[in-house]
Amino acid sequence: MIAHASVYDHEARDGLRVLIMRRWPRGIPKAQVDVWLKDAAPSPELLQAFRRGLVEWEDFERQYRAEISEERPAVLGEIRDLERQHGTVLLLCFERIPPQKHCHRLVLVEMLHTMRSVR
Repeated sequence: MIAHASVYDHEARDGLRVLIMRRWPRGIPKAQVDVWLKDAAPSPELLQAFRRGLVEWEDFERQYRAEISEERPAVLGEIRDLERQHGTVLLLCFERIPPQKHCHRLVLVEMLHTMRSVR
């Protein structure tokens, strides 16, 4: 099973905790994360463009999907392998949902679910 949460939600700790951010989040001890997959995060350029309002969510999502599918497809396989080995994988990043409605981890979860249904 693939689940997701904010790395700051200390109640959400079921499963293998996989951080999917390029930079380590402030205030989070290494013991709170089991695996760090930097390549599962959006490129720094894409993330910066979104945060600055230069890219709308729809374009961000499309570009992030392309980055993962075309540049780093092994990330999806790595997460699937972790799921097979550990049962539940908990994808973590800093965003809290809500208040933020958009987060790349939701896109990644959807891509993984789509990948499962295609097989």
